[in-house]
Amino acid sequence: MKIVVTPPFTEEQKKQIMEASGPYQPVFRLKSDITEELLSDTDVILGNLDDPSQVRWAQKLKWIQLNNAGTEGYCEPGLLPEGAVLTNATGAYGLAISEHMIACLFMLRKKLNLYYADQLRREWKKEGNVGVIQGTTVLVIGLGDIGRTFARKMKALGCYTIGIRRRVSEKTAPQEAAADEIHGLEDLDRLLPAADVVALSLPGNASTYHILNRERIGLLSTNAVVLNVGRGTAVDTDALSDALYAGKIAGAALDVTDPEPLPADHPLWNAPGALITPHVSGGYSLPETLAQICDIFAENLERFRKGEPLKNVVDMETGYCV
Repeated sequence: MKIVVTPPFTEEQKKQIMEASGPYQPVFRLKSDITEELLSDTDVILGNLDDPSQVRWAQKLKWIQLNNAGTEGYCEPGLLPEGAVLTNATGAYGLAISEHMIACLFMLRKKLNLYYADQLRREWKKEGNVGVIQGTTVLVIGLGDIGRTFARKMKALGCYTIGIRRRVSEKTAPQEAAADEIHGLEDLDRLLPAADVVALSLPGNASTYHILNRERIGLLSTNAVVLNVGRGTAVDTDALSDALYAGKIAGAALDVTDPEPLPADHPLWNAPGALITPHVSGGYSLPETLAQICDIFAENLERFRKGEPLKNVVDMETGYCV
């Protein structure tokens, strides 16, 4: 069995993967160094490729394990050989991205972005009243690992948390201790006006495109802060920019944009209350994330070798974990 591994693991992490490989010798190659020849007889790919279309080179592929939670491009019909399984790295990013979201929220509420700009100009001045976190209402759209982790931490800070899921059943609420309330997408318009924070951690697909569109942005209060760490396509960028310039919402922290990278001449860069980071909340910015990815890979690789059910199997129609 040929196993190709693409993330930039440390030597210690490579040893962990090799131990999980049993009698097989994994091939470690960065995704930028992947070739058609290398994948032509590969059975297992652990990690993302430079381009999902490169999966077509692996006609013997039985399983591909992504190092992302997002699965964009890998669920295209006919891309994977028949019978091949796709799994993702759900569970690896909650720690890093939730802390990034909280840091951005505090920065905006306490006007630290304005005070840092004043510092660079060596200006000693007050920027007026700041906002509070405790006691506010946080609407979390997407209750995967990232959304649940963020909601749990906001609840610990004294916030009232409301979660939005694609599907809600009678069994959902008791299982989701992170949220005080859980609703389906059909309740989103009703819930938006009362939200002080709207946090999105959604994958990019047709069902999430512009889920926060111009009409819904118009439902937000002037105290609302939008946090987006999933995919930029979930938010209507121009509508959000217009709302910030018009003072219709209090701020927005975006680690993802649409388009991405955000063009240098886009007005969103200078919008009042905008805090933009270049898709760094996840990835390998936090070393612990790579360690968690390695743990997921190693456990699933052992399961695969032993013929046991894999974790984080992706539904090819929805792009979400089964």
